[in-house]
Amino acid sequence: MSDATQTYTHDVLIIGAGGAGLRAAIEAAAGGASVGVVCKSLLGKAHTVMAEGGIAAALGNVDPQDNWQVHFQDTMRGGALINNWRMAELHATESPDRVYELETWGAIFDRTPDGRILQRPFGAHTYRRLCHVGDRTGLEMIRTLQDRVVALRIAVYMEVTLTRLLKDGDRIAGATGYNRQTGDFVTFRSKAVVLASGGWGRIYKVTSNSWEGTGDGVAMGFEAGAEVLDPEMVQFHPTGMVWPPGVKGLLVTEAVRGEGGYLFNSEHKRFMLDYEPEKKELASRDKVARAIYKEVQAGRGSPHGGAFLDVIHLGSDRIKKKLPSMYDQFLSLADVDITREAMEVYPTIHYAMGGLRVEPDTGATTVRGLYAAGEVAAGLHGANRLGGNSLSDLLVFGRRAGAAAAQFVKSVSLGALDPASVADEQRLLLGSLEGAGSENPYLLQQELQAAMQEGAGIARTDAGLRTCLQTILALKRRADNVHVAGSRLYNPGWHTARDLRFMLVISEAIVRGAIERRESRGAHWRTDFPNADPNFGKLNLIALKDGDAMRITTRPVPEMPDELADLFNGEVRQKSA
Repeated sequence: MSDATQTYTHDVLIIGAGGAGLRAAIEAAAGGASVGVVCKSLLGKAHTVMAEGGIAAALGNVDPQDNWQVHFQDTMRGGALINNWRMAELHATESPDRVYELETWGAIFDRTPDGRILQRPFGAHTYRRLCHVGDRTGLEMIRTLQDRVVALRIAVYMEVTLTRLLKDGDRIAGATGYNRQTGDFVTFRSKAVVLASGGWGRIYKVTSNSWEGTGDGVAMGFEAGAEVLDPEMVQFHPTGMVWPPGVKGLLVTEAVRGEGGYLFNSEHKRFMLDYEPEKKELASRDKVARAIYKEVQAGRGSPHGGAFLDVIHLGSDRIKKKLPSMYDQFLSLADVDITREAMEVYPTIHYAMGGLRVEPDTGATTVRGLYAAGEVAAGLHGANRLGGNSLSDLLVFGRRAGAAAAQFVKSVSLGALDPASVADEQRLLLGSLEGAGSENPYLLQQELQAAMQEGAGIARTDAGLRTCLQTILALKRRADNVHVAGSRLYNPGWHTARDLRFMLVISEAIVRGAIERRESRGAHWRTDFPNADPNFGKLNLIALKDGDAMRITTRPVPEMPDELADLFNGEVRQKSA
């Protein structure tokens, strides 16, 4: 461990090594840029692997009538029409090419009898659209992209956490942080930065996200002056494990319902027939999650407070072939054989639709030289993401952000690093080790998670949100008094102390946005405002840094051009009239 700072230099710095980060790195390298990829964990251990069900792309291999226009409409309607229409258009039109590209790089997909990529149904998709590899699609995608990055000899810095973006005036100049193993400080000089560090599920008590998901990228972007779009829109995946307690929240892929799984309550009633008689179990995630919540609240839940998800009728051979990960997961973790017993499931925090506001075609944020892609970026999914759209999102916009960053760096030189900013961040990092504080970062994190689960969870009220906000503000003050024992070597408590600050920024944005959005729309369910408000249907909310404070403002939802609005048979014009 050294007090010296190791400095690395690249044209383009990619923060995050999931699907978006790796695809951005590949494209930036193809554009001639020197590229460095930094990941908080190990290469290959990205949250992308938890997107198990498939990649949404209108190939039309199973349902020939599918096309990009239908995919576009499904995405916009799923997002309650507050999506950025241009992002949805690019996503729908380019996803097929990105899937076929992945195949040329070695990805293996399940096949139709005549050898084409097989596609399965998924919630709120009109046609069978998800290209898949059993229920391990995200893992196959990461394997393929990782192999490509290694083959291209792109520099990868593993187990490095970057904690502050560095600026030269109004433009990005790099980032600084530390090596998680040694505790040594590191600084990266770069002409452009692509944020692709994923979401923020760990701010909640029950989540499918792994430990890395603490909102680092969005919080760093916010602190650097970027706008955060619709932070209140957080997705509750309908089906997470509920038992045993050690795995509560672990994802049960939507592929289970896509393959024909049924949801039952304790009275063995298939309740989705009442809530969504047309789509049933394959309604959008927000609707299925609320239905399960309501059944449990009404006293019709399973023994451990969830609902039953049953695939027994599919037969043992099909279950083991199409859902091998789920079969193994329940058998090894819950001692449940899903070929003979129903699963118990309940909504779990899974995904953030909100994030940094970006230009649709380039992924550029409101800070010059700073780009974002994947879950860090907002706009595509609106108020609710459709299953499978996340993986194609990573490919389409990871590529676009990488290409734009590579083009940008051709016309600029390296910015000057600000030694004062680096020193200030190092003082902040060392404060929890060297200071005389008394607060435990783990306990503060647990208090935050409990407050968010209770006050900003699936069902929200003004009173609950305001109580939650007061808790967050109190925790921010207490976070200045954190103390961690030990050194910087292999010290998870030290890591948690910095993660906590990111989590508090994101939590405040979510809650402030949720207070202001006085309606129910998509994943945002206000029981005191149970209906959608047409006025809010015209607005995106924005969280801005205002000195040391956070301010919520609005931007109009981008207006759809006539040729796309016509696809909705007047529905769009009625909402904007």
